[in-house]
Amino acid sequence: MKWSEKDNIKLFLTQVTVIKGTNLTIKIRYFHMIILVNDGISKSGIEALEAAGFEVLNTNVAQQQLINYINKHKVIGLLVRSATQVTKDLIDSCPTLKLIGRGGVGMDNIDVVYAKKKGLHVINTPGASSESVAELVFAHLYGAVRFLYDSNRNMPLDGDSKFKDLKKAYSKGTELKGKTLGIIGFGKIGQATAKIALGIGMKVAYYDPEITSCDIELQFFDTQTISFHLESTTKQKVLETADFITVHVPAQKEYVLSSEEFNQMKDHAGVLNVARGGVLDEVALVDALENNKIAFAALDVFENEPNPEIRVLMHPSISLSPHIGAATLEAQDRIGVELATQISTLLK
Repeated sequence: MKWSEKDNIKLFLTQVTVIKGTNLTIKIRYFHMIILVNDGISKSGIEALEAAGFEVLNTNVAQQQLINYINKHKVIGLLVRSATQVTKDLIDSCPTLKLIGRGGVGMDNIDVVYAKKKGLHVINTPGASSESVAELVFAHLYGAVRFLYDSNRNMPLDGDSKFKDLKKAYSKGTELKGKTLGIIGFGKIGQATAKIALGIGMKVAYYDPEITSCDIELQFFDTQTISFHLESTTKQKVLETADFITVHVPAQKEYVLSSEEFNQMKDHAGVLNVARGGVLDEVALVDALENNKIAFAALDVFENEPNPEIRVLMHPSISLSPHIGAATLEAQDRIGVELATQISTLLK
């Protein structure tokens, strides 16, 4: 039997032969290999999955309806991002499920240990969005040191009537070159952030108990490279010496930055969190801002997503974005293709 490209979405036919006299009977059963993309995936990722022979359901199923949907469609692979919760109950209730994929780094919305105990493949894409997240750190950082987070709020309101007053209010910006960036957590994203910092002339101090030293290589457009050797220092030293501190750690049981850490920082330091909501104590942060201990903060993630606290959203010294660290076209393409490659390897 010859298969067309269109038929390739039906994979792995099983043949059962029965010989009756001189007649050969062939029974063919088709097994659809269906992947549910519940939180979105790039077009290139869908195309890569379909080219590999999978049927892709690219839809968003509400959490309370997800178990029924998976069972009804006999889904074997569930792809999520940060919104969908893959719990023990879901895993137990969906016997067709063979794989859970997370488009991104952190997997705190997936019961990873239990899924693996039940024999499911659990995959993610730890390196695909590193550059995008690192660039968002600096989008916030550049905006913060020139007060853009505040001027972009006030210019539409008072730019025509109080232009000179606003100009004076925002005229004490600082440069990043020569300043020290403190990085807590030095995995792929922390290292990508360090590359940008070093590239613009910043000093880098980092703390990571798992990565005691690291060689950072900067690659330039003309194929030239330069390497920097960095060594982990103590968390306290990072807090005491850095002009700006950015956190790049997975979800934690305890705060990584709270009142104690804010008190150890240099006066008027800046704090950034584009990692996970809950690694930074937002109440203590607001207190530090209002006591003028911290000059500004930048948050892409929040303790109470998707309903951040109004006190955080309305604070004039916090630069805000709605959890978009990995949300670039380039990163989404890499995530989609990387997931498709892993799925093809594991399930075919």
